[in-house]
Amino acid sequence: MLTVMIFSIMLALMVIRVPIAVTMFVAGSVGYLVQTGWIPYANFLNGQAFARFASYDLSVIPLFILMGHFATQGGISKALFSFAAGVTGRLRGGLAMGAVLACAVFGAICGSSVATAATITNVAYEEMRRHGYSGRLATGTLAAGGTLGILIPPSVPLVIYAILAEQNIAKLFAAAMIPGLIAMCGYMIAIAVYVRLVPGHAPEHDVVDTADLGLALRGVLPIVAIFTVVFGGIYGGAFTPTEGAAVGAASTFVAALLKGELTPQKTAQSFLATAESSALIFLIFLGADVMNAALALTQVPNQLAQVIGGWGLPPLAIVGAILLFYVLLGAVMDELSMILLTLPIFFPLVISLDLGMSREHTAIWFGIMVLMTVGFGLLAPPVGLNVYVVNGIVRHRLQPVPIRESYHGVMPFLLSDVVRTLLLLFFPGISLWLVGFI
Repeated sequence: MLTVMIFSIMLALMVIRVPIAVTMFVAGSVGYLVQTGWIPYANFLNGQAFARFASYDLSVIPLFILMGHFATQGGISKALFSFAAGVTGRLRGGLAMGAVLACAVFGAICGSSVATAATITNVAYEEMRRHGYSGRLATGTLAAGGTLGILIPPSVPLVIYAILAEQNIAKLFAAAMIPGLIAMCGYMIAIAVYVRLVPGHAPEHDVVDTADLGLALRGVLPIVAIFTVVFGGIYGGAFTPTEGAAVGAASTFVAALLKGELTPQKTAQSFLATAESSALIFLIFLGADVMNAALALTQVPNQLAQVIGGWGLPPLAIVGAILLFYVLLGAVMDELSMILLTLPIFFPLVISLDLGMSREHTAIWFGIMVLMTVGFGLLAPPVGLNVYVVNGIVRHRLQPVPIRESYHGVMPFLLSDVVRTLLLLFFPGISLWLVGFI
């Protein structure tokens, strides 16, 4: 009854559009107060807030976010799309494939799905429409490509998972690399199939100017250098993930300055946007901590694990059911809130299952599966945050696109997501292969 009360309060506040951090904090506070009273609650809140925000590991989040804002404000995305379009432009649907490739590379220095989708949309949408791509395919491609921002390291949700699950961030980044590349290739294959099965949404032959490919390559080299330094240093043991994030932010700042597009105003905007995003994430952390502590007092998570364990279901079936729940939850909640709210409930259950792997490998593999699944919520109706972001940007262009067309446009990519998720579910070794080298 206490658990039902806590979730009812949270859902009621969400319905009236109270921010998710506040809904979890209020619902958790009420549940905690009912069970313990004011003095234990006050002591818990005092200690928990300091313990959470004084954590050294949390500093990696604003540093990776700042790195992404420097890349966005510094105009790096324009050279990136020009190069990607030049590489894939001769293929049928090549400009859309170039947008996906640009999203993947930009996501490697951004770590945010929404930021990746918004940035590449601003530089790619008009070019795609000018070459004859339909609004459906253009917006669907850009929304789906944006999800690569959290699938390819560095990924802010993956960092948060690592902190909550007490796992090595570098190993999780390594585990996400191959699934992220599979996602990118899957999206490009989806485009190639779609433009052949559904004619009229892309030109028969893309005519893309590749004369300036060398110039575009020079514009991309700083991105390659930053990625190599940051992740080469992390995996080579030269510095920790937090130090790597700091090196990445500083390197991106220098690259943007040398490019000549990072003005003092844009620099200030980068710091302000980073502060706003970090504050939002940290408040969600605190709200989730209070709510999860209240749920822990009810003993429901432990009882749930015992009940499900007593059903005798195959371990993969249980994990599959959890992933399906994440898909449904993604219709009403963003990926950070989903992970923070549900991980304390599901993680102990998954770790207790006999999946034929060590505890560490199970934790890493489950983190990748969660990361792959929350991407559904960024595309699937009725919410699909990436779809709303991309559609909102193009709404003010010369050729706006109805939201229903954008949702139709992401369907081939959702099918690709289903295939990829099933592949990683039944073959965990794909995710864990690179982990063995660390």
